[in-house]
Amino acid sequence: MQETHPDQPPAPGRSHLVVQLARFGDLVQTKRLLATLAARPGAEVHLAVDRSLAGLAGLLFPGVVVHGLSAHAQGQPDPARALEDNLPVFAALRGAAFHEVYNLNYSGLNFALSTLFDPAIVRGHRLENGQRLSDPWAAMALRWTRQRRFAGLNLVDYWAELAADPLPPGMVNPVARRGGRGVGLVLAGRNARRSLPPQTLVLLAGAVVQGTGASRVVLLGSGAERGAAKELAALMPRALRSITEDAVGATDWRGLMDALAGLDALLTPDTGTMHLAAHLGVPVHGFFLSSAWCFETGPYGLGHRVWQADIGCAPCLETEPCPIGTRCAQAFAGRDLLRHLAGNAAFEPPEGLTGYVSAFDPLGLTFRPVLGADPEADRRQQFRILLAGMLGQPMTGTVDPELAREFLREEDWMLPRAIKPHATMEFLDFQEKVQA
Repeated sequence: MQETHPDQPPAPGRSHLVVQLARFGDLVQTKRLLATLAARPGAEVHLAVDRSLAGLAGLLFPGVVVHGLSAHAQGQPDPARALEDNLPVFAALRGAAFHEVYNLNYSGLNFALSTLFDPAIVRGHRLENGQRLSDPWAAMALRWTRQRRFAGLNLVDYWAELAADPLPPGMVNPVARRGGRGVGLVLAGRNARRSLPPQTLVLLAGAVVQGTGASRVVLLGSGAERGAAKELAALMPRALRSITEDAVGATDWRGLMDALAGLDALLTPDTGTMHLAAHLGVPVHGFFLSSAWCFETGPYGLGHRVWQADIGCAPCLETEPCPIGTRCAQAFAGRDLLRHLAGNAAFEPPEGLTGYVSAFDPLGLTFRPVLGADPEADRRQQFRILLAGMLGQPMTGTVDPELAREFLREEDWMLPRAIKPHATMEFLDFQEKVQA
């Protein structure tokens, strides 16, 4: 990892800065954008992240210059002191001759940081003349959130499309394959409602061990989950407990990557560790419930399987209380899912769950249902056809004109910051074809 210092500003030239100030999983999901920029001839790529993630960024992206900022205020209760800590890095970034700046997060610090640069080179979100502005592509994404059930675009692909000609999706992560080192079990995600209770995790782990024939289970998580690890071990049958290793709270970033490498499968909710496993080519069994929606943040690459809770209120808003006691978690302990994971052919598609496998289309990552029904599949496909056409990557199929009118706005093609550098008439021609 290269760490930028105040007296060592980045060298001038065709250099690009990506500002990713969100959490662990978001950092990993920036990979397609970073790889796209790094593939340009003679390019130098810089990445601004929270200091707590600078070491991980260096491991994930060894050719990228990493700038650590105080973004999450961990251990820094005084905002003024955090700002003071950031000033040397701000000065170095301002003195750089960046060709493009990709400002990915809709946060106060991101907007403030954007003022260091000429607004004409900032992609994503920027503060200009005191106004918070977003590119049309980013503004469209805010409209998608109103229709999350069918308007799914993976976050990896959304960020990558801020750049021209993103790297093909199949070149981002390796195809996931079993490595012979057993089964990994992630105990919890950052949001409790996205995580499964220990009793359910024990059942799932036992079924996957039986189905894969694994002889080893490793528990993974942060130090905050040490108590949960002990509770889980106490619930395990003796045979399962005898092959289980507890690595919860015992790994740094390098150690976590080493623990994941070569696993046969990783059982996990929607977590940063899940994205790190996909980065390494480890097969993921993702358990998505509550506000987690696989079409937005599912594991990137081929060879992954996701179990999506699909009751009527999914995906919900995690900022609002659940009026039904996270009922969507109950289906993960169902007999038919456990039978399937254990390799038993005598099962029915589990009620309240849909089983998906990861796949690619011209737009990027998507998920195909293989167990259970996906009632929104046709509408979601139309949404993806619409987006792909706008991005110059046409897909076969038709789009309901009402759906096009719902998502397209005049400002998407009238403003100078177009979604893509297509000629205005090209975009108008496409819009007319969709609405014809």
